Amino acid sequence: MKRATWKRPSWKTVVGAVVATFLVVVIGLNFVGSEKHVLATPTHAYGVRDPVFERVVGSLLGPPIVSGNRVGTLVNGDEIFPAMLGAIRTAEHTIEFETYIYWSGETGRTFARAIAERAKAGVEAHVLIDWVGSQSMDDEALDLMRDAGARVEIYHPLRWYTLARLNNRTHRKLLVVDGRVAFTGGVGIADEWTGHAQDPSHWRDTHFRVEGPVVAQMQAAFEDNWIKVTGEVDHEPRYFPAIEPLDPGVDAQMFLSSPAGGSENMEIMYLLAIAAAERSILLEAAYFIPDDRTVEALLQARRRGVRVEVIVPGPVNDAKVTRYASRNQWGMLLTAGVTIHEFQPTMFHCKVLVVDGYFTSVGSTNFDERSFRLNDEASLNVFDPTFAARQEELFEQDRARSEPYTLAKWQARGLRERAYEALASWLSSQL
Repeated sequence: MKRATWKRPSWKTVVGAVVATFLVVVIGLNFVGSEKHVLATPTHAYGVRDPVFERVVGSLLGPPIVSGNRVGTLVNGDEIFPAMLGAIRTAEHTIEFETYIYWSGETGRTFARAIAERAKAGVEAHVLIDWVGSQSMDDEALDLMRDAGARVEIYHPLRWYTLARLNNRTHRKLLVVDGRVAFTGGVGIADEWTGHAQDPSHWRDTHFRVEGPVVAQMQAAFEDNWIKVTGEVDHEPRYFPAIEPLDPGVDAQMFLSSPAGGSENMEIMYLLAIAAAERSILLEAAYFIPDDRTVEALLQARRRGVRVEVIVPGPVNDAKVTRYASRNQWGMLLTAGVTIHEFQPTMFHCKVLVVDGYFTSVGSTNFDERSFRLNDEASLNVFDPTFAARQEELFEQDRARSEPYTLAKWQARGLRERAYEALASWLSSQL
């Protein structure tokens, strides 16, 4: 019997194996978050008005909660864009701007012109745009800002050295002017956000104008990713001026998460807030795909008698697969008495959580696994009943323009729809 002889593999085989291994490793790294993994759902131990809640949120996970802030609510593009552009046009020293979506269109050109004008006047303008979210951005807008002297950087562009982080996007929406006035919320820089949510072409969203000591935390939030991209640290007084507490003012903190530094902190914060609820949880969620832990947290709240209401996008939706993945989870929630409303007139893009008419979290964070584990996110937490009451008022207005999605409707879904939902749910961690 002839013995088998070993044959040296060809160089093409070796190269192919190396490339295949590299791709598997890179793809795997893009699905990995932080080392912190939440397995248990926190139980109710105190309310959001209890001082211990602020101590836990400010000490266990996030930056300190600071007093003396003013947070103004801006509803839809007709209020949001003029306020942001007004702040940019009056900048004297610095403009720090980070966004996920920057699309082609007149809105993008208007922001580019405003930033370019101040850069020409000597204002230090830094713009950080996500590579995925700006794929349709006009080159003209980029060139306009850069030619005027603004620094424009792209977050995790498609390069060989960013492949392992390609799935990590900056989803943050931050604008800080002169280190004293800041904006955050859900709005993107695109024509879809103009108007007042009057039709399917004009989206519904809320943004917030901030003054007071917490602006320094928002400045630091921008620096977090600016350092990653440029290696530069902006630490001069013009970026971090002394800010006296305002009177009257509210307690607030700027809460961050990213795969590089505690990607699950945002989910833990949400879980703690839900666990502290004693009366009501109102959630406006552009993308609502709760994982097992957040579903259990909401179910525990219902068992405590907490009213839980959620508003999500309806028929006008920019991500149909997300809508299918979301509905796959609704059965247990609806059975437990969670009320879900689908917004009807246009795409609903708000990201607001209000607990017990006191604690409010607003910003870029969606209620899904991508925001909780893969994206860089930023949310402003506000501890104040008057601010919460304003968000509850907007919730009621949005609910009036929505239709309830009942348990009977969920149970009556057809086989095709159920199949779509089951398939979409397999992708939930990436949506």
